[in-house]
Formats: sequence, structure tokens, C-alpha cells
Amino acid sequence: YVHAKTCIVDDTWATIGSDNFNRRSWTHDSELSAAIIDLAGDAAYARDLRLTLAAEHLDRTGTLEDCVDPRGMFAAYADTAAELDRWHANGRVDERPPGRLRRLEPPRIGPLKRALAAIPYRVVHDPDGRPRSIRGTDRF
Repeated sequence: YVHAKTCIVDDTWATIGSDNFNRRSWTHDSELSAAIIDLAGDAAYARDLRLTLAAEHLDRTGTLEDCVDPRGMFAAYADTAAELDRWHANGRVDERPPGRLRRLEPPRIGPLKRALAAIPYRVVHDPDGRPRSIRGTDRF
């Protein structure tokens, strides 16, 4: 079991691995990731990976023509999530619609709570583990 993350940019660049986009991951934890840049065009590794993941999240085994274009993929994700949300809201009656996506409403955090959480976040949750001589700089 590997707790991994995937990031795909412009069907050209992909990264897969255990690291997070935060200081703790880059300076404290043991992490491993691979980044792939593929300029092959329509047959690029990153594009194929994106479409493979789309098929998994949408529960599709057939065509993904609507997911080739990023706007079409976003619409397919939104439609699938809305269908599944409706099914849950209506008591899970009838057959479950395909897909593994649900809408996530971001929590509403007020300015006071956000300010009070900033210091514990920086010190405990996401500390700077670099040597003291370079902490607070943009060097790693």
C-alpha cells in the first residue's frame, strides 16, 4: 500500500508519489515521487494517465471522448457528482448511478478562526524542517 498523490498538468507533465505540497513533506518526512515530462503530443503518458483516472472515477469502461478536452472532462465529473449526490439525497433508492465523485463544499472558516489557526499550523502541522541557517528563506 502506498498513499500516493497524482498531479497532471497540460497532458504533458505528471507526478506520482507520496509527497505533499507543503514544507513538512519536503523537509521532515521520507517521501518519494516521480515526475514525467512527455512531449509526445496526443499519445503522451500524462494524457493517457489522466484518461485512465477519469475512467476509474466515472466508472466507465467504454468511450471517454467527452473527457479528452479539459472542459468536457470537468463537465463529465460535475454531472456524475451531481447524479450521485441526488441519489444520496433521495434516500439511495433504485440503482446507484455510476461514478465515484461527490461534491465537497468547502468549510466556511471565519477570519478570526483562520488567524488563530495560522501559528499552530505553521509550527505543528507544517513546520519548517530545514537547517536553521536557511529557515525563512526560499532555499531548499
